[in-house]
Amino acid sequence: MKFRKATKNDLVKIVELLADDEQGKTREICREPLPIEYNNAFENINNDPTQELIVVENDDLEIIGSMQLSYLQYLTYRGGLRAQIEAVRVRSDKRGNGIGKMMFEWAINRAKERNAHLIQLTTDKERPAAFKFYKEIGFEDTHEGMKLHLR
Repeated sequence: MKFRKATKNDLVKIVELLADDEQGKTREICREPLPIEYNNAFENINNDPTQELIVVENDDLEIIGSMQLSYLQYLTYRGGLRAQIEAVRVRSDKRGNGIGKMMFEWAINRAKERNAHLIQLTTDKERPAAFKFYKEIGFEDTHEGMKLHLR
């Protein structure tokens, strides 16, 4: 498997991955051409040095996974840096083969390279299998997260 920074040419495949689950199919619009909002978001992410949109390719150079890492600078922990991992997706026909675990191992090592002192994530309460997976690979549910949708 190869991990690399996403390019604009990968955008349709990434959106396909995002739309390929119960929550994603209700909030993503996966058609060509993609809605302009995806292109705008990609440009913002791509031009921000604190963001990394990553794709995972198999040996045939097919995109089989994606994730986004965000690096958050803050004052606590003596000006610490934390990594936030979001939108982790594995292509549905490749799930259950250890790819997700390898993606997290890569992300954790990448966060260490960037000198982050912790990596965090949120998961939807409607995803009990994801919650179980995160606990199995070493994440702890130490905080309760909350959201306020603005639209």
